[in-house]
Amino acid sequence: MAERGDGGAREASGRRARGELESEVLAALWAAEGPLTAGQVREALPGDLAYTTVLTILSRLYDKDMLVRHREGRGYAYEPARDEASHTAQRMHSLLEGGSDREAVLARFVSELSVQDEHVLQQLLSGHGARVEDDRPGGGS
Repeated sequence: MAERGDGGAREASGRRARGELESEVLAALWAAEGPLTAGQVREALPGDLAYTTVLTILSRLYDKDMLVRHREGRGYAYEPARDEASHTAQRMHSLLEGGSDREAVLARFVSELSVQDEHVLQQLLSGHGARVEDDRPGGGS
């Protein structure tokens, strides 16, 4: 039985699912202590990717404004434009915006939370335990 190309599963051909390599590159950069060159990113990734493949992914992420780059020698060192939590929150927001029934999506999301996540969400909504700084204009007030 062939594996489907979604949910992080490898396709039957052994190729990565769409977007999986970009996610792996971002994860490597989030885990790093600072900006990484393409060669350093390549070393941090599993498997034996071609250097040019890593450069292509870094360029695509940069073009999507997901990375910033700094000149280092003849090349660049890259780092994420946002931290992982901000990136994930933005993706969740985009998905919610794309739906036709926000209330149904939110209700389904909340109904599938673990007990621990539900507790954290309740604390955040009540204003207790909020540990994320609000960087929106006006401070979200």
